[in-house]
Amino acid sequence: MEYKDYYKILGVERDATEAKIKSAYRKLARQYHPDVNKSPDAVNKFKDINEAYEVLSDKEKKSRYDSLGANWQQGANFTPPPGFEGFNFNQGGFSQGFSNMGDFSDFFSSIFGDLMGGRSQSTRRSSKSSRAFDYDDLFSGGNTSKSYRQPEKNVNLDITQDLNVTAKDLFMDKSINVKMNTVEKCTKCSGAGSMCSECGGTGIVTKTRTLSVKLPKGVKEGQKIRLKGEGKTDEYGRKGDLYFIIKFKDSQYSTDGENLTKTIEITPSEAVLGCKKDISTLHGIINIKIPPMTRTGKILRLKELGLPKKSGGFGFLNVKISVNIPVSVSDKQKELYKKLSELE
Repeated sequence: MEYKDYYKILGVERDATEAKIKSAYRKLARQYHPDVNKSPDAVNKFKDINEAYEVLSDKEKKSRYDSLGANWQQGANFTPPPGFEGFNFNQGGFSQGFSNMGDFSDFFSSIFGDLMGGRSQSTRRSSKSSRAFDYDDLFSGGNTSKSYRQPEKNVNLDITQDLNVTAKDLFMDKSINVKMNTVEKCTKCSGAGSMCSECGGTGIVTKTRTLSVKLPKGVKEGQKIRLKGEGKTDEYGRKGDLYFIIKFKDSQYSTDGENLTKTIEITPSEAVLGCKKDISTLHGIINIKIPPMTRTGKILRLKELGLPKKSGGFGFLNVKISVNIPVSVSDKQKELYKKLSELE
């Protein structure tokens, strides 16, 4: 699921006061209320705004949310700790005039489901001074004695998330470092929270780890890579697997399997007369010949300059030509263009 940056949604800093949070909420709620704003995305924005205020205006929810850490980005892959996925939060509407607008997001439900009706009042912590998330209460029906608890069967401890890679990542025969943020049950207090210095009483902690990932030769976009035992770990020591889904993101190249496409620009005179150009490739700088009367969109296909093939060798590098019209020209150039137009 995607991480939601509630501070960014409301447009406030993380140290914003209650008054600033409330003021920002009111302003945005008026702006995106579906009765006022008829734009197609108004409803979804209004939902996000109310959800953000539901969290940041409540001290307990805000404390738990802040415990996830400040190094998350809006839309980033987020995987809750073991047990969170069990929530099926389907409570109708928000308390801020948000009824009939749909449910909370999966992200909200996975973190705050227990606070909003995910368990009965009898299983909540009795201390009013601390409403910390209690993992034992959640799945034991109030019986926190572990001697009566058995490991749940078919608990999904796997993590699946996207892995953005560049052409250079796929070309180089070496591992890449991938930084991951995970949310885990606090080991110091076993998730009980309350006066715990490690988790601040929330029962959960955010951990950052860096993994070394070896990309198989010939890996394609959409393919899954499995890292055994790198998923979530439950309180019984069982480990899941981590699955990366390859997503190609590169500012210079687009990819089609082992074949790459790169766009280069040439001037109008180079397009008409032809020219030679030095271009940078994954294999080094090469010189190519562009024939006369080359139009925008023409593709020059170069062998063995693409990505490695699983069977050996390399794919093609397709050089796509774009004729670049100058933004400004000198008086002399303008005069020459006028003479050229007269000849045409």
